[in-house]
Amino acid sequence: MQTSAVAQNIYDNAEFFARYSQLPRQTQGLVGAPEWPAIRALLPDMRGRRVVDLGCGFGWFSRWARQHGAASVVAIDLSENMIARAKADTFDVAITYRKADLERLELPESAFDFAYSALAFHYVRDFPRLLETIHRSLVAGAQLVFTIEHPIYMAAMRPNWLCDEDGHKTWPINRYSVEGERRTDWFAQGVLKYHRTLGTTLNTLIATGFEVRHVEEFAPTAEQIAENPELAAEMERPMLLLLSARR
Repeated sequence: MQTSAVAQNIYDNAEFFARYSQLPRQTQGLVGAPEWPAIRALLPDMRGRRVVDLGCGFGWFSRWARQHGAASVVAIDLSENMIARAKADTFDVAITYRKADLERLELPESAFDFAYSALAFHYVRDFPRLLETIHRSLVAGAQLVFTIEHPIYMAAMRPNWLCDEDGHKTWPINRYSVEGERRTDWFAQGVLKYHRTLGTTLNTLIATGFEVRHVEEFAPTAEQIAENPELAAEMERPMLLLLSARR
């Protein structure tokens, strides 16, 4: 199999990391992510499970999994900054933090009972290779739950949004069917992500041998919008895609 290219490591850019660290989902943890209740509904019982957390960031989910009974967690991230912060906030010998590039990831066969990833896979160019690696690392019947930027959202990323005749922001779709590299200015210029259509994402899971169990194009609830009116913009187009699949 051809070796994948090295991923862009924007999170070790000092300015980017400083600004990223101020996001609510980083200062507040899992409860700071509007999608967390929807994700939690997809999770199996953690008790006794060997978990791999892919793109673990500050380690919020890894610690949550252990607090809810996981036997062990292997938490992986490309960023030195992420790993250092996660280690500093973790006091649990059953969580092992490992620096690794998801593009070149190697995992032991049949070593895990559950795999999780939050907002990391859209940074990976060779998605089929990554899924094959995860599939081999899971025992039969194990579940994979992950979130990515919704491909409609990624295809709509432009520096200047359009407005309709009433002055409301609109979200123009830019070459949705053209897959591959997309660059955006988000805390830094030229952040590299990889656009795949919804069909490609689902069909890659199926071709790898996963059984797709749940697909959710996340939108905030009315209660969440009432609590945080800025979330109303998320009703215009899906920003996040939540998926659950079984090996």
